[in-house]
Amino acid sequence: MITEAIKNFPEQLKFEPEIKNAEKLIAAKTYIVAGMGGSNLATDLVKIGRPMLDIISHRDYGLPAIPDEKMKNSLIIAVSYSGNTEETIDAFKTALDRNLPVACIGVNGKLLELAEENKIPYVKIPDTGIQPRSAVGFMMIGLLKLMGLEDAIEEIKKTAERLDLTKTENDGKILAEKLNGKIPVVYSSSKNEAIAYNWKIRFNETGKTPAFYNVFPELNHNEMVSFDVQPPTEQLTNKFHFIFLKDNDDHQRIQLRMKILENLYRDKGLEVENYEIKGMNSWEKIFSSLLVADWASYYTAIAYGLNPEEVEMVEEFKKLLKEKNF
Repeated sequence: MITEAIKNFPEQLKFEPEIKNAEKLIAAKTYIVAGMGGSNLATDLVKIGRPMLDIISHRDYGLPAIPDEKMKNSLIIAVSYSGNTEETIDAFKTALDRNLPVACIGVNGKLLELAEENKIPYVKIPDTGIQPRSAVGFMMIGLLKLMGLEDAIEEIKKTAERLDLTKTENDGKILAEKLNGKIPVVYSSSKNEAIAYNWKIRFNETGKTPAFYNVFPELNHNEMVSFDVQPPTEQLTNKFHFIFLKDNDDHQRIQLRMKILENLYRDKGLEVENYEIKGMNSWEKIFSSLLVADWASYYTAIAYGLNPEEVEMVEEFKKLLKEKNF
C-alpha cells in the first residue's frame, strides 16, 4: 500500500477540493492550523511556498496564546486525517466555544461530523486508505483552498507533471543503502526547515528508525560541538549519518557554512551525504525532495525486515490513552 501511495503522490496534487458550508468561510490575515502528526505536516511546507503568509502551526490541545485581537482576525483550521485526533478536536471545540472563525480538513470522523452539525466550512479529502504522513498533497491542497490561494493550487498542478518518479525512487534507494546501520541526521537551512522535519518524520514512521534534524546557522552554535569526535564518545558519534539538504537559493553564507561543516565532519571520520534540492519553483523542490525521503525511508524499513506501513506504537499508545480517559 505505501509503495502505491508514493507512486500515486502526483495525483494528490491534482485534487479538486470542494468547500462545504463555504458561505461561512471568512478571509483572514492570519491562519492558525491546529493538527497533529502527519495531518499537520503540510502546514509548514505551505510557508516555504508562500513565505509571506502569516501561518501559525499549533500542535497541542486548545489554542495558542496570542492576543485576542489577532485571534479574532484569524482563521483557525483544524486538520485531522482521521477526523478523530483528540488534540485537534479539542482545538476545534475551543474555537467554537470562543466564537472564533474556524474551518477544518479531514477524511471523515468526529471532526467533520461537528463541522456539519455546526455549519462550519470544511474540506473533505479522499479516503484512499493511506497513512496521514502520505497524504501531505491532499492536506496541502485543502489548506490552500481554505486560504483562497487558487494560484498556488494551479502552480502545484503544473508541478505534479514534472515530478520524476523513477529518479526519486533510485535516489532514495541509493541513500537507504548508505544509511544501513546508521541513524540519519538531516540538516537544512532554516528556510527549508519544514523539508528537513518531513524527512525526519518519514525515517521515524516509515523507516522505523531514530532520526533527527536541525538547521543552519543555529546548529553551528551548539549541536555540532557534540560531534567533535573524542575517544570517550566515538562509539556514540559513529552511529550517525548526516544528510545535508543543499539549496542554491539559500543565503551564500549558509551555503558556505554547510561546506565548511561538511569538511569538518568528514575530517573527524563522520559520514556525510549531500542531497541537492532542485526544482523550477519552491513547490517542485518540496515535492521532489519528499519523494526521495519517502523511498529512502521505505527501503530503510525493508532492509531491516520491518513493516514500513503501519505505526503500531502510535496505535498502542492511543489505546492506552483511551483506557485512561476521565
